[in-house]
Amino acid sequence: MKLNLTAKILIGLVLGIIVGLLLNIFAPDLFSTLNTYLFNPLGEIFLGLINMLVVPIVFFSLVLGVAGLGDTKKLGRMGVKTILTFLTTTAIAITIGLTLATVIQPGSDSLFTQEEKDAATFEEEESPSVGETLLNIIPENPVMAMAEGNMLQIIAFAIFIGFALTVLGDKTKGVYQLFEQGNDIMMFLVGIVMKFAPYGTFGLIASALGEAGLDSLQSILMYVLVVLLALLIHAAVTYSFIIGFLAKKSPIWFYKNFFPAMTVGFSTSSSNATLPISMETAQKELKVSKPASSFVQPLGATINMDGTAIMQGVATIFIAQVYAVDLSFVELLTVVLTAVLASIGTAGVPGVGMILLAMVLAQVGLPVAGIGLIIGIDRLLDMTRTAINISGDAAVALFVSESEKKRKIKEQRGEA
Repeated sequence: MKLNLTAKILIGLVLGIIVGLLLNIFAPDLFSTLNTYLFNPLGEIFLGLINMLVVPIVFFSLVLGVAGLGDTKKLGRMGVKTILTFLTTTAIAITIGLTLATVIQPGSDSLFTQEEKDAATFEEEESPSVGETLLNIIPENPVMAMAEGNMLQIIAFAIFIGFALTVLGDKTKGVYQLFEQGNDIMMFLVGIVMKFAPYGTFGLIASALGEAGLDSLQSILMYVLVVLLALLIHAAVTYSFIIGFLAKKSPIWFYKNFFPAMTVGFSTSSSNATLPISMETAQKELKVSKPASSFVQPLGATINMDGTAIMQGVATIFIAQVYAVDLSFVELLTVVLTAVLASIGTAGVPGVGMILLAMVLAQVGLPVAGIGLIIGIDRLLDMTRTAINISGDAAVALFVSESEKKRKIKEQRGEA
């Protein structure tokens, strides 16, 4: 029986988990050798291939997406709808995390000794404010923005180019066709890269679990379970509401068809790195329109961090409980507002999850060093967060796409 790509990726994922854990437990020396010459190279090659395509795909597809709208009012309408939905789902996500952590209390019976608490360290990095980020959206040098992978600046420049193509119309028809051909080339390359996905997934998972093992899970098992439960609830309730009630589609159909992209997101732990695959999957499998997918998903990969927001909520309560600090309702509200605004303010910063958490902890007077207690397990949880993040981007893209289709039908009926 010939296996499809989804089945192959899933097999690679499961094999990676099994091989990584078995080697960690029974043959750590052998794991070190295999990781150096097999697992890590497989993963790094796969990540390199994907990252190679991220910037050109975002640029080409977003230019075509904006130009394909053909109406500047439509662009504004989609932009407002997209950003409001992203901010709302992020607020809901962190509220779910805070609520579950408060009810279950994962840190109340902490196994951490006083010595471990005192030894916990985390170097807080300075991150740009929301105001600075908004001011820096316009690139001084678009070529430099692309070279540095500054996604917000690339998105802004692409929107300007797409807007110009829309206004100029037939005058720039040749340039528009050039962008279409460039986009076709990128999508062709994505198809080639995806054939390597099962092997890359295997290497990334085997490497991550082989290094982490089960030891890092034992002391903070309740924290891990609460984060995973919150992510599951957010996907099953919040995203299912968007898919089922706003987009009028079946959530089961959605997750079944989007699963290949989720597995790649899980293995790479990067929304940006998964972007080429998640966009292709949304357009081909979910039938999201190219303009909606090209606009919503790159923007979501940059500013929509629901999975990260959930981690911040749970981690804040967990660290407060470990250090026996009671947070007031006002402080909890501060956590929600800080996390939602910071999700935009630190867009594109490496290690964004921990930087955001440091900002949140500082706002409510909790020791930033407490991050050191959970940072060991964060690599594994980051995989799941990324799968949830890209699912949220695709769900909002589906909603925007379907709402625009319905609006177009109504306008045609009105004209008739």
